[in-house]
Amino acid sequence: MVNLTDIQAAAGRISPYVRRTPLLAARPLKSSLAKDWSLYLKLENLQITGSFKARGAINKLLTLEAETGGELPGLVTASGGNHGLGVAYAGWVRSKPATIVLPETTPTLKAQKIATWGAKVIYWGQVWDEANAAALQLAERKGLAYFHPFADPAVIAGQGTIGLEIMEDAPGLDTLLVSIGGGGLMAGISQAVKSINPQVRMIGIEPVGAPTLYESLKAGEVIELPGIQTSVGTLAPRKSAQLNFDIIRQNVSEIVLVSDEEMAQAQEWLWTELGIASELAGTAALAALLTGKVQPAPGEKVGVLICAANADIHFIK
Repeated sequence: MVNLTDIQAAAGRISPYVRRTPLLAARPLKSSLAKDWSLYLKLENLQITGSFKARGAINKLLTLEAETGGELPGLVTASGGNHGLGVAYAGWVRSKPATIVLPETTPTLKAQKIATWGAKVIYWGQVWDEANAAALQLAERKGLAYFHPFADPAVIAGQGTIGLEIMEDAPGLDTLLVSIGGGGLMAGISQAVKSINPQVRMIGIEPVGAPTLYESLKAGEVIELPGIQTSVGTLAPRKSAQLNFDIIRQNVSEIVLVSDEEMAQAQEWLWTELGIASELAGTAALAALLTGKVQPAPGEKVGVLICAANADIHFIK
């Protein structure tokens, strides 16, 4: 289990290599959202590489270097895009060759951006789980250091540093909404936040077409979805892991499901209202508020994580 000390150590370790992103008070607003409560946005879309994933990847690499004396032949991972960018960036920072295995459905622009950090890109399978099987085989065959995107204590601790920053910038926070893919982000943030203030309500958001943790929590155990029916690949593993499940079950009050269309509407709202460009995964948490699936009480102080930038510059009209 990852604890607060692990997350605090990660914060000190990665600070030279990542940005402390702003917590923005979402006001003024033309719409009636947050009329009688306060909305704060944690802008991880401004993180290096465009998402929070750089935090976990750097922490994993620095932890491995400390354990091995720096003797790493190379890095490998599977990703829907953002974690691949984080690992490519970590490899670039420490001059380590990185190989990123992507599902064939990964947006071309993300693959191209990964390559700009000097990583090798390989396409395999239709979903992350298939790409991950290929990455594990590659790691074993070539002796590479495998970076799991969510089921790794060092990665979780790195993502948890976001929670430390949020609690420093908004100590009176009542509720925090975080999107969930495999669960590494929510596991890390919720562990940091709940360790500092157990009264904060943690709410997770998943796509209707990939309710991985939602169904697992309902079943009381980690389950594998029979299939994925969402276009938001970064929130769409068919199965989480026991480590993430255990932390989320302990810390998260509920998981809310939103559709791809609702995320797209939130993406447009965020750009129109506040001039912030986020990918669909980054607006999942906001979509839960805009649809009324999460309804804050009057006077409540609510935080939303905008976890990733929009990689497609053409969506802005």
